[in-house]
Amino acid sequence: MMKNMVWLLVLATGLTACDKKENAATGPGGETMVRIGSVSPLTGPQAHLGKDNANGARLAIDEINAAGVTLGGKKVKFELLTEDDQADPKIATIVADKLIDQRVSGVIGHLNSGTSIPASKRYQEAGIPQISPSATAIAYTAQGFNTTYRVMTNDLQQGKVLGEYAVRKLGAKRIAIIDDRTAYGQGLADEVEKAAKAAGGTIVAREFTTDRSTDFLAILTSIKAKKPDVVFYGGMDAQGAPMVRQLHSLGLKAKFLGGDGVQTTEFLKLAGIDTEGVTASSPGLPIDSMPGGKEFREKFTAKYGVIQNYAPYAYDAARAMVDAMKLADSADPKKYLAQLPHVQFTGVTGNISFDDKGDIRGGAITLYQVKNGKWEFLETVTGDATPDKK
Repeated sequence: MMKNMVWLLVLATGLTACDKKENAATGPGGETMVRIGSVSPLTGPQAHLGKDNANGARLAIDEINAAGVTLGGKKVKFELLTEDDQADPKIATIVADKLIDQRVSGVIGHLNSGTSIPASKRYQEAGIPQISPSATAIAYTAQGFNTTYRVMTNDLQQGKVLGEYAVRKLGAKRIAIIDDRTAYGQGLADEVEKAAKAAGGTIVAREFTTDRSTDFLAILTSIKAKKPDVVFYGGMDAQGAPMVRQLHSLGLKAKFLGGDGVQTTEFLKLAGIDTEGVTASSPGLPIDSMPGGKEFREKFTAKYGVIQNYAPYAYDAARAMVDAMKLADSADPKKYLAQLPHVQFTGVTGNISFDDKGDIRGGAITLYQVKNGKWEFLETVTGDATPDKK
């Protein structure tokens, strides 16, 4: 019996050693393999956005590998492990645990605030850096985790810009607000409400739905009776598109306003002619105004097709992570994590550097309006709240 137990212990030890050896594998050219996770919804109604993120990160990793990186005197090759969290907070934590078990050196993601926040707790416990390209909820970096970063402006600024725009530029005195009750949608809606009230607007309705719903007739019928000038929706394009169609079908004359979850190519496709006149914001500059925007668009579209929204940010997030490794001369999270606050470079989207919370410094919010079936630039509001005129 004792002999069998000894053999079982030896076998288990051997398997563990094999697992560790596999995780620190070398490539065909003798280079050290470094794994980086990329997490976003790759299936479901937000899959177009998730694949956009994954492809942005993949383009960066491919270019970094082509250029060649040496860490600790050894050639390094990066491997991107893409995972699907289905925009579901529960699945996000399962995926996070999986990547931790696979010994990734860092994670680019998650896409949604509602998945980034619960997953960030897992990464913090494991000491693994996480850079989100697209999670904008204030709560994401307000947790005090030293592993949590993002390369996109948060919703404090975006909500302020949207709320003020509704009152001062769209002339709204009566505003109805709907959100999808996710960390992103509700958080952004809360900031819009505060800003609109501060600018002199009145909130005549505050309704909510889910990020899986497609029927909003009951909500919109209730709102119609309150005669709003503007309906703001905090959520993603998969709900925003049927919502604006149903708004028009009811003869509701209010203008439709949304955030970056609505300001996508897919929204135009899903809502068709009902998108005309819709206004929405997106953190950051228009792609043609980004330092590397035009070049990035050419490379990305040639390889993956049209950019939905966040791909340039995923590209910069991957670059920021690798830059921190270069500063530390190591892909060991314990060593390069301390260098993330010192990262500073001009990325595709703009100047990349982080404040003490892990938020991108500076930042800007750009407003767009649909004209003739296309998103047209209206204005950009920079970090000092000075608008760039059209």
